[in-house]
Amino acid sequence: QVQLVESGGGLVQAGGSLRLSCVASGLTFSTYGMGWFRQAPGKEREFVAAISWRANMTYYADTVKGRFTISRDNAKNTVYLQMNSLKPEDTANYYCAADRPLGVGLRVGVRDYNYWGQGTQVTVSS
Repeated sequence: QVQLVESGGGLVQAGGSLRLSCVASGLTFSTYGMGWFRQAPGKEREFVAAISWRANMTYYADTVKGRFTISRDNAKNTVYLQMNSLKPEDTANYYCAADRPLGVGLRVGVRDYNYWGQGTQVTVSS
């Protein structure tokens, strides 16, 4: 049974930083591309960042480029999202997701990802 468990969310002031973590189990983590998505109240889930299974490729939504960094530690079955210079519009529930094993390239669609965590709430106050 695949499980993805996010942590690290919380309340932070605008301009602050948070680091999200997602621990995976039940799959060969080192072979899966991973992504972070977010969903604000009343809005659709949207892509934030993705990293390839070899960690040699990353891709970001324009709204977070230059402020967020995705990384992974395959020895710990963990993917991270470092979020700096946070803005109130970054407020959302953040989800990690696993794409597919040994994939080529990075994907940004919600339907492209096979496994999802339960999410962790990030709230940025102005």
